[in-house]
Amino acid sequence: MDAYDTGSGARQGPGGREHPAGPGGGGTGDGTGGASGSPEGAAGPGAVRGGSGETAEPPPASGPADPRSPSETAEPPPVTGPAEPGPVRDAAESGPSAGTAESASGTAPATAATAEPVEPVMPVDLPTGVAALSPRYQVGALVALAVVAAAVCAHLGLVFLHVAPSNTLTKQHGAAVDEWVFPEFEQNWKLFAPNPLQQNISVQVRAEVSTADGEIRTTGWYDLSAEDGRAIDGNPVPSHTQQNELRRAWDFFVATHDSDDRAVGLRGTLSESYLRRIAVLRLERNDAAGPGGVVERVQYRSRTTNVEPPSWSGEKVSDRPTVRELPWWTVSGSGDPREGAA
Repeated sequence: MDAYDTGSGARQGPGGREHPAGPGGGGTGDGTGGASGSPEGAAGPGAVRGGSGETAEPPPASGPADPRSPSETAEPPPVTGPAEPGPVRDAAESGPSAGTAESASGTAPATAATAEPVEPVMPVDLPTGVAALSPRYQVGALVALAVVAAAVCAHLGLVFLHVAPSNTLTKQHGAAVDEWVFPEFEQNWKLFAPNPLQQNISVQVRAEVSTADGEIRTTGWYDLSAEDGRAIDGNPVPSHTQQNELRRAWDFFVATHDSDDRAVGLRGTLSESYLRRIAVLRLERNDAAGPGGVVERVQYRSRTTNVEPPSWSGEKVSDRPTVRELPWWTVSGSGDPREGAA
């Protein structure tokens, strides 16, 4: 028979006698522990082993046992701060240790997912144009713009007075307006006339030259209009003199002279001096006098040809050119015009 009687629930001694358990469940003098009085006859949580003096600590009271394994119930390590962003390795590079960490952490978020987003840096708009200059240069730029604006307004005002009908301002200050406008900024209404210009006018000049040996010779005719045309043809930015100098000078002469080539008023004499100067400059450019020669006199002529009208207009015009030949004008060797005509 066993030393423990499971039926009676009492501890049996060596002689088969029952020893009643004390209040503390103490054992007998032989060092064997007594029964705890439990129905099963096993030592209870508070049983004391008489011989050894060891007291078994009771297990902590808890709820139902967690069916997961200890590795699954382990709490994730505390996160002390935001994880620094770094290269994210895939599962093949992480190896077994990565899988263990994932299983240990459970539902812990990934390191890359917990990184805080970096705010984009907004570009700073820098000042441009006049605003980018220092205050000193800003004042200078504003003064220059004011001067240019005033000059443009004054020019437009004078040109307007020139083309406007006669009024009080033009009567009082007409001379000042003409000095500013003529000859470079002269305006006319020929473009909007009922019958615009339909003629080609070729201006030509020749000279009497005093050669180095004292002889006098006459040059051939130089077609100044053709020279200007060749300079303009194919040139994207022709000069103002090539386009308008000779043409406007000839129009000025025709408008201030009668049919007998006599000047009408002071402007007629001015137009003759203007044409003389142009003739001398062009002849010098063409080296008409030759080595040691001097231009003594010049003579102009014009050759006017009507532009052929389109076939559908039915207009008939003469195709014979009209030649107008001016008298000889005496000039000095330095190119300055002399008074009178020969």
